[in-house]
Amino acid sequence: MSLEKQTLIEENLLKVFSDESFQEMLSPEDYKKYLSVKQNLKFHKGETIFEDGGTPNGVYFLKKGTAKLSKQGVYGKEQILRFIKEGDLIGYRSLLCGEQFQAKAEAMTDVEATFLPSDIFLHLLEVGPKLSFVMLQKIAFELGESSNTVTFLAQKTVRERLAEILLLLEQKLGTDPEGFIKISLTREEIANIIGTATESAIRLISEFKQDELIEVEGRTIKILNHEKLIKLGHVTL
Repeated sequence: MSLEKQTLIEENLLKVFSDESFQEMLSPEDYKKYLSVKQNLKFHKGETIFEDGGTPNGVYFLKKGTAKLSKQGVYGKEQILRFIKEGDLIGYRSLLCGEQFQAKAEAMTDVEATFLPSDIFLHLLEVGPKLSFVMLQKIAFELGESSNTVTFLAQKTVRERLAEILLLLEQKLGTDPEGFIKISLTREEIANIIGTATESAIRLISEFKQDELIEVEGRTIKILNHEKLIKLGHVTL
């Protein structure tokens, strides 16, 4: 679990993805154009940010809230690829590859994002070495995470996967004042993430609750025993 590396990349992206930073990178004329074309967008919980198969015409930088990237399989079952929160950038991969979006982005809470059109974003990459370097770090990190996911699904039991995912979600998304992870997930979504049937996910959550590893309140979960979950999931923090 490389949460420290991910947090560092997000912090660096926050620093360079700002009006002040872009003003340093761009000529006065280009900076004026940037200010005129950037959009501050808001999405309510459940709204789609972009659709799988849609044409990318820019990138989205999340300033507030949580979203998810997901893709439908051949049988119509949704697969959650990853969660996005404040300080993350989405839409860039398809744009850089020159292809349609390969996933759907959906707001899981109310989301605020800055949208940058394609030409401005690509120009910033050309003239801004700091932004280009952070983007290289981000791409490299996500490539490594994809490799880890393959191992996670292939070699760990469903019980181990659930333990690891709960720890990962808590670290990535944080907790509310009462200690519950800041995300509301259906049992089907949890099953989707750990690669099992919904019935199995329901049973495992019930077992974790009975073993006093977690507390469940509706669709939210609070970790009660981090040490046991770490051992159960064979997680290295």
